[in-house]
Amino acid sequence: MSELKGIRSINPQLFSLWIAIGSIIMLFGAWTSAYIVKQSAGNWLEFTIPSAFYFSTACIIASSITLHIAYKSFLDEKEGLYKGFLVTSLFLGIVFIALQYIGWTQLFNMGVDFRLNVSGSFFYLITGAHAAHVLGGIASLIVAIIHAFSLDFKVTSKRKNRFQLTLHYWHFVDILWVYLLIFLIIIK
Repeated sequence: MSELKGIRSINPQLFSLWIAIGSIIMLFGAWTSAYIVKQSAGNWLEFTIPSAFYFSTACIIASSITLHIAYKSFLDEKEGLYKGFLVTSLFLGIVFIALQYIGWTQLFNMGVDFRLNVSGSFFYLITGAHAAHVLGGIASLIVAIIHAFSLDFKVTSKRKNRFQLTLHYWHFVDILWVYLLIFLIIIK
């Protein structure tokens, strides 16, 4: 038992989040692998990725940066910056979802729907499933904003832990989107 004294304990909530993230990575890994296999089978519709998806990428990267600034401001007890950047992160997350929808609409207007060809089906599946995960992150941001504006401002280990969970998840969906977009560009 004395050997374990020097080892930091692992936050069980953060550990659980990373287990969930691992399963999400495996899910998207399976879908991107299936995309490659199905593409090599032939009868694959080639199409240009709509510009809205590139603009949405800039939004989600910016939201990750603003959320990180909000977290640092929280730790530094800069309440105004913390709240402002937290709200900005939520706004950028919502803009990301709106741009995804615009991108799907552009894709549909180009004649690519999810029934016509499996390439369109995979594109909608992968980007739609990612958007669903972003919506989960948006829900977490909304809870963080409710806490920021309804509770007295105080940095506690419990609030820091909650914010860390949101931050880790949001950075994950950001990195996942960048991977997916690069994958979809390269695989063409």
